[in-house]
Amino acid sequence: MAQAMRPQSSISLFATDGKSHPLQDTLVVATVVLGLVAFVTGFFDNLHLLSSWTGLVGILTGAYGQFISETTRERFALIIGLGAAGVGFYLGMAHGGLFGGWAG
Repeated sequence: MAQAMRPQSSISLFATDGKSHPLQDTLVVATVVLGLVAFVTGFFDNLHLLSSWTGLVGILTGAYGQFISETTRERFALIIGLGAAGVGFYLGMAHGGLFGGWAG
């Protein structure tokens, strides 16, 4: 029962192993925020630049976060952020793309 009485040194919401993961936590928060911004702005035609770029960056940060994640909570939050970033990215691409479309 000594392990039950051990004080938790980590205040992190995502770490379940009792260790601090500052890089992973930063990537989780960044991916979720970027995914949320991309998802919300993806529903507006005139915000396709914002949604496609934030979606792309969210996908890249989420993929790297998955690569280095250490706990299930981190992976779960990263998948939620990756899904939102992917939807926002694809909606942004459908509305005009990364560079605003080619008006000719």
